[in-house]
Amino acid sequence: MRDVTAETLTKTFLDYCGPETSPRLRFLLEQLAGHLHAFVMDTGLTHAEWRKAIEILTKAGEITDDERNEFVLLSDVLGVSSLVDMVNTKAEATSSSVLGPFHILGAPDLAYGGDLKRDNDGATLVVKGVVRDTEGNPVSGAAIELWQTADNGLYSNLDPKQDRYNLRARLTSVENGEYGLTTIRPAPYTVPDDGPVGELLHATGRHPWRPSHLHFIITAPGYHSLVTEVFPSDDPYLDEDAVFGVRGDLIMEYVERTDPGFVPEEYEARDKLTNPYYSVDFDFVLAVDDGA
Repeated sequence: MRDVTAETLTKTFLDYCGPETSPRLRFLLEQLAGHLHAFVMDTGLTHAEWRKAIEILTKAGEITDDERNEFVLLSDVLGVSSLVDMVNTKAEATSSSVLGPFHILGAPDLAYGGDLKRDNDGATLVVKGVVRDTEGNPVSGAAIELWQTADNGLYSNLDPKQDRYNLRARLTSVENGEYGLTTIRPAPYTVPDDGPVGELLHATGRHPWRPSHLHFIITAPGYHSLVTEVFPSDDPYLDEDAVFGVRGDLIMEYVERTDPGFVPEEYEARDKLTNPYYSVDFDFVLAVDDGA
């Protein structure tokens, strides 16, 4: 140890790993420490800059609670969350996209054709589609969790005026793989910029806007879980997403409608649609779980 140098520090760190260290963990630590140590050396990182980085992480911990995770948000705006999604998206399957920091567990069940709009402001949006596998076969019984912003651009856990589970639901695809519900058009919104993430955005001249989107988590036995979000083609921030979540195959088309006859009779809100209302038809493709 007394002879360790900047050039040998990474190896010394790895040599501290005991024989019980799994090969995968050792590999991850080797890459993490190696890249971090190289970053310090390549940039000539100063003590002040290092302290600032620690300060940002400390503030992220202080601001994180059950309703807001600043570490997830930091990962999002640095592009790390999206990169992990890209690396882990399965061939032929729907692309993964960021979970975001505002997901909460325990969303209530909603039957096929159920109404999520309820008394929320905004135009009715009829959302339907089919869950399939990569061979085109329908996947019935898939659990579909959905959440979104209200018309004011806020998620329920950021807005004291909303019920905790407002605009959040858990659906199940029916026998032919279809899912369907009525809700509202979600609004674009800004990620929270009153904490360390906001400080980073402001320091680099970046805006905090995200395009409007619907979040989905889709799970089914025998298939890889899909965490993703779907964006309308006409959103002004589609090409300026603060967290890099947009993918070409995750863009949906809103269709303006006035005829309620388009909506199946079993839909709960068929007789109380706004005029106009909108529809979107979006299918999801799940990859078979191969254990990888």
